[in-house]
Amino acid sequence: MGSCCTRWCSVYFVVSVTLAIMAISLAEHFISSKSDQDAISFAHEVSVNAPNALRRAGFNVMADLFQRSPPFFLPPQNSTLFAFKDSAIRNTSLPPLLLKKMLLFHTSTSMASMEDLLKKTQGSCIPTLFRHKNVAITKIDPGQRLVEIDHALISSPDIYLGNQIAIHGVLAPFSSLDFQDLRKGWNSVPPVSCRLNSGQYSASYEFKNTIGWNRIVQSLSSNGYASFSIGLHSVLDRILTDSMSYDSVTILAPPDLPLIGCPSFLLDRAVRVHVLPQRFTYKELTSLPARTSLKTLMSDEYLEIEGVPEFMSMLVVDGVEIVAPDISISEKFVIHGIAEALKMDELTTT
Repeated sequence: MGSCCTRWCSVYFVVSVTLAIMAISLAEHFISSKSDQDAISFAHEVSVNAPNALRRAGFNVMADLFQRSPPFFLPPQNSTLFAFKDSAIRNTSLPPLLLKKMLLFHTSTSMASMEDLLKKTQGSCIPTLFRHKNVAITKIDPGQRLVEIDHALISSPDIYLGNQIAIHGVLAPFSSLDFQDLRKGWNSVPPVSCRLNSGQYSASYEFKNTIGWNRIVQSLSSNGYASFSIGLHSVLDRILTDSMSYDSVTILAPPDLPLIGCPSFLLDRAVRVHVLPQRFTYKELTSLPARTSLKTLMSDEYLEIEGVPEFMSMLVVDGVEIVAPDISISEKFVIHGIAEALKMDELTTT
């Protein structure tokens, strides 16, 4: 009786161990298969879906970096990439190593849609992939659906929302990143203080922003005037300080602003000379008499209406043709596209 019991106990033990081993093996196989499937799915997102979405949004250089084989930059699963405009890369000569580090600095370690970002608090820290360096949400306005990360406006939200990665377009690289400093060494990038500073953006800001400057910046970017959009956004805080003296504007947007990257005071002057503190539709401008002077936001600088010459089809202002009238119109602003930047020679020599 005892030997029989012992024999059956031994058999039971062997069977139990065998079943346990099989269960563990099957579980490991299932986990491995699921992990492999997730990896394959993520690889397709990064190499196909995300680049296609970036290209449709006009971020061609970033799309190319993803589609290289092997990829130039491979973000981790469940991350958020803040993609910057083509001009931010093409206008620099960063070696590949520093470019890759710059991408790490613009990738968050958690995945967040625009809706997720709008729920955060101004001043919140966003950890990046590079050496535990943080960036901060420097401005946020759920009403206008405005979010700035380290003073870089999200101009193209939700370019791509996949299962494991989110991509948003920003007007320019994060402000704490200076290309000249970057060439000296990555440690020269200053740390960002992630503190609540809502006093900088509250009722006062809302009152000054009744014109809709953020809509203007976004409209310029989406209509092909990215360079001027970046310039305007860079000096917007200065413009807001005196915007209570007028309640509408006209933007004369050039296709390129050659002073991007120059000292801020020059950029401020260049932007202001392209903004009139009064709203003029194209029809209203054409109805003005020839040689009418138009005041700009640049102190003591005026533009002159020259009319529509016989050999041109569009209105000429201060020697430059308006080539894309009434690009964007609201009750508070009008945007016109012009052929080239105004008064560049005068601004850089005075």
